[in-house]
Amino acid sequence: MSMGKLKKRAAKKKKQKKLAQQRSRVSKAASSKKPAKKGKEEEPTGKGSLIEFVKLGKQRGFVTEDEILQIIPEVEKNVAQLEKLYEKLEKSGVKIVSSDEVIKEEAEHEDDKDKKVEDMDVPLDLGDISSDSVQMYLREIGRVPLLKGEEEVQLAKRNERGDLAAKQKLTEANLRLVVSIAKKYVGRSTNLSLLDLIQEGNIGLFRAVEKFDYRKGYKFSTYATWWIRQAITRALADQSRTIRIPVHMVETINKYTQATRRLVQDLGRDPLPEEIAAEMGIEVEKVRHIMKISQETVSIETPVGDSEDDSILGDFIEDTETVMPHQSAARKLLADHVELVLKDLTPREQKILKIRFGLEDGVTHTLEEVGHEFGVTRERIRQIEAKALDKIRESGLVDKLKDY
Repeated sequence: MSMGKLKKRAAKKKKQKKLAQQRSRVSKAASSKKPAKKGKEEEPTGKGSLIEFVKLGKQRGFVTEDEILQIIPEVEKNVAQLEKLYEKLEKSGVKIVSSDEVIKEEAEHEDDKDKKVEDMDVPLDLGDISSDSVQMYLREIGRVPLLKGEEEVQLAKRNERGDLAAKQKLTEANLRLVVSIAKKYVGRSTNLSLLDLIQEGNIGLFRAVEKFDYRKGYKFSTYATWWIRQAITRALADQSRTIRIPVHMVETINKYTQATRRLVQDLGRDPLPEEIAAEMGIEVEKVRHIMKISQETVSIETPVGDSEDDSILGDFIEDTETVMPHQSAARKLLADHVELVLKDLTPREQKILKIRFGLEDGVTHTLEEVGHEFGVTRERIRQIEAKALDKIRESGLVDKLKDY
């Protein structure tokens, strides 16, 4: 046998061995997945999807083992289809790589990109920086291995004895759990980004580590999930609105929203407050109260219309607190006439009438309060008040106040 044939045979065996290893890894990954619930078993992907998958692999030059599991979830039951897919990928020159290799390559690529950006004297896009921060954080926590049940128990025991290293290890090993939960709440609030949600979830994780009781027998992730969700939902309730709404009221608003959606689907129109009240089992007045406080705040600086006159919403809102010019003029004339009427009284009588009828601060006071101010009895104040009013009536100036 010639040397060339021997080389070809050796290369073929090497290729077959590599292909067998890849298939073995895919089978192991598939067997480690949780089985689908009865009645919802996943069906093999159709022919069209396989062709599209191969086309995608041609464009990139590779596919990952996880992607193969997504396209053929039940590999044990679809061995023939898996073999056919491998043949098509091999003929098309598409490599099959593990997800870890892809992550490593992406990390190296990101490092190279970061070095290039440092060398370039150009302004950076803040959106890219935010995205890079998430990727850096995910790569960092991805290096920490997950814990087995026995390891969790051992770390929990050490943590109970005050071992800070065990506490930190238990926390770091579950940071990926926080990310997976935080992703579900993205978009709930414009004020909280994914990193903000992750940070709030981490606070819940710290609480879970402090309160975890390994004697109960359940996994730490099962216990921590509740604390993480509670921390994220509380942060959303506290920070997602311009005007804060109490957490219990936010939960009520969520129930109101769900009930409204159900009624819209059933009725084909917007439900009435009475219908929503019947659906939620509460009073109509409470529904109206919920509708009022659940409204989003709108800035008065919001532009209005498409015209170029820069009109804003605030230009069209009536200011009920502002005094109209004619009202302001009338009040000034009234104050001047009152001063004219009181000028014939003694300073003490003027002071008593001003305090008694609120001419100074707009607040009327009782005889007893005025008496306390002057250090006399309420009866004495009543007498002084009556005498002063008699003087005003006799002066004839009181007629000027009739128009008011």
